[in-house]
Formats: sequence, C-alpha cells, structure tokens
Amino acid sequence: MAPRPAWKGYLKLSLVTCAVELTNVVTHTEKVSFRVLNRKTGNTVKRIYVDAETGKPLGDGDEIKGYELDDGDFVRIEEDEIEAVQIESSHTMSLDGFVDKASIQQIYLDTPYYVAPADKVSEEAFAVIRDAMAGKKMAGLARIVLYNRERPVVIEPLGKGMVLTTLRYDNTVRQPDSVFGEIKAVKTDQEMTDLAELIIDKKKAKFDPSKFDDKYEDALLELIRAKKAGHNAPKAKAPPKPSNVVNLFDALKKSLSSDAKPTKSSSAKSKTATKRTKPKAAAPKRKSA
Repeated sequence: MAPRPAWKGYLKLSLVTCAVELTNVVTHTEKVSFRVLNRKTGNTVKRIYVDAETGKPLGDGDEIKGYELDDGDFVRIEEDEIEAVQIESSHTMSLDGFVDKASIQQIYLDTPYYVAPADKVSEEAFAVIRDAMAGKKMAGLARIVLYNRERPVVIEPLGKGMVLTTLRYDNTVRQPDSVFGEIKAVKTDQEMTDLAELIIDKKKAKFDPSKFDDKYEDALLELIRAKKAGHNAPKAKAPPKPSNVVNLFDALKKSLSSDAKPTKSSSAKSKTATKRTKPKAAAPKRKSA
C-alpha cells in the first residue's frame, strides 16, 4: 500500500509548473507503542475535553479554537475559517532562488520529504526541473504551507525524484555562540592530535544506515516478552563508569594499541608519531582538564 501524501500541489520554476506530492521520508509504524489502561480494570482509557471552569465534559462539536488576547479574552476561530486561509505557498512551491546545499548550516535543516510527480502529465516538466538542478549541482529554495504553518524549504534532486527538507526560521535557532561561547580556547598538543587522528583513521568506514540498530527498542521488546511470559522485568543495568583518565597522552596511546591493526598508511604515520614521542618520555605527565 502506497504511503499517503503529506501535501499535494505544484512545483514552479518561472513559467514551468508541474503537479507534485510530498511523502514522509520517515515511518514510525514498526516502533513499539503503548496504550494507556485503567490500572484497576485493565480497560483502555480515552481522553476527553473538559470545561476548565465547570469540570463538565464537552459533547461532539462543542469545542472551538480560540486565540488568547493580552487581556485574557479569546477570539474564536472555526476550523473552516482556518482552512479558508490560502496564500500562494498553500498550493504552489515557487523556486525563487538556488544555492549550494552544502552552504546551508546543519542547524537549519529540519524534516525531509520525498517529492514526486503527482500524475503522468507532470512527469516531463518534473524531470526537466530535476535534471537542470542536478546539472548545475544546485538546490532550490521555496516556501510551502505545511500543517498550518508556512515553512521555508530546500529542494534537491535525488535519483528519479527529489527530496525536500523543511528549514527552521533564523529566529527559532539558537546560534552556536550562545552555547559554545563560554568554552575556553585550548591549545592542543600536536602529538596528541596526531594520535587521535590515527584512531580516527583506524575507525574510518563507509556510511551504512542498515547497520544502525535501535538498542532501546530491543530492550523494550525484551521487557514486553518477559512480562508476557509472566517473568519479572529485566533488572536495570548500571551504566558503565568512564575510566578515570589522568594522563590524556597515555590514554590516546592505549586507545591506539587496543583497536584493530592500522592500514599501511596509518602504520607509517604511527611510527612517525611514536618517534616524536620518545624524546618526551621523561617529561612530566599531562593532566586532563
């Protein structure tokens, strides 16, 4: 069964327009989910709206959205009134500018969606826009109204289709300096950096998402199986205590020797780093921060 589109509308490049649909990249259908039960009866429970003043539950159709004003009063808004709010980006994504995708900082990237032509008629125009962006190695910037919010987006080719990623507004993103600003500048020792680089070389690998496994999900399933079989829940394991690193230099050397054998290029670099460390053997131990 094909996934249900999250949005349908048009993709526009100047005077070229094609019908497209967005599909969620991420699916949560296989994840463990829990229902809320009444502890005494074992029956499932349901949430209902209750009047905050009277405590009485609301009947069908009694609820309405309200926007709170500064004086505590509310402007009432009907669902059909919200649906009637339409701007261009409600139905059309206009490619207004193009950038190198790598120029967009990671902190601004939000949620990805697949973009595909919505019908046969749109396939040719869709392919032209896709291939033109691929040829120039550029990504397009546009806007879209998604889930009652207008969001800036970046669109780029991906195989036979395209991928759209919603972007965060600048005023919603904490800038790095607000978090990293108080980190003191540290002058690192080049020999220790060389050793750390060797460790990275030995752990170098190709990105393979199929090797990722959700260990927390597995632990939840283990809990469910144990309870289903009438057993006690598995005891919580104490988190491993980090080793008390007194000498950072020694810790790097031990890490290097405990890993797998290095490649030829790494071995040569290791010998160079080791040679450079010999004159420092009598030096006092470096204390970690």
